[in-house]
Amino acid sequence: MREFASLIVGIGLLLTLAGCNGLGGLSGKMPVVFTADFEDGAFDAWQATDPAAWRLEDARGGKVMALHKQSDYKPDVRSPVNINLIKDVVVGSFELELQMHSTTRDYGHRDMCLFFGHQDPTHFYYVHIANKSDAHANSIFIVNGEPRVSIAETRTEGTKWDENWHTVRLVRDAEQGTIEVFFDDGDEPIMTAVDHNFKWGKIGVGSFDDTGQFDEIHLRGLKK
Repeated sequence: MREFASLIVGIGLLLTLAGCNGLGGLSGKMPVVFTADFEDGAFDAWQATDPAAWRLEDARGGKVMALHKQSDYKPDVRSPVNINLIKDVVVGSFELELQMHSTTRDYGHRDMCLFFGHQDPTHFYYVHIANKSDAHANSIFIVNGEPRVSIAETRTEGTKWDENWHTVRLVRDAEQGTIEVFFDDGDEPIMTAVDHNFKWGKIGVGSFDDTGQFDEIHLRGLKK
């Protein structure tokens, strides 16, 4: 009986540990579907709302992709203007990890964004990482044919951008509907949500209305 009880406890511990990754251990099993370090100088894999707003810059001992000015783009509904999508990759569940660096002035809504579940210009999710949280900042949002709406169930009071590069990881389980965002070495997500509207879509980077740099992009996922 004691051995049986120990077995049950052990199984429970393993399940708990497996779930800590946000995908119940699935992320490590998902294939790598896209990587970019920009050392080849190519932008062929990207589709921006305004290609002229993006360029290669020297940083981190090599090349990085930079959003260096505001995009000449007016969305049909209130949503970010600076969006650059991975052109030919559509995924359901995924784990995205990359390096991000804000290059704008410091203020409450200083932001950088990640886009996912992108169906078309008026149907997608995005993560808005900003210094201070409010109804329009530092949250997970859905754009569903109308101005963006926050869907975060948990989030911090803010995520401080500075002059340093930061590691950001976004984890999406399309079947469970869960969304988790991790910042640097934090064990706990800085924001979470559950939503089932978009089970698949394109992935991208950008900002609502600021500038920044991106590098070392690694995407694991289940391609549609």
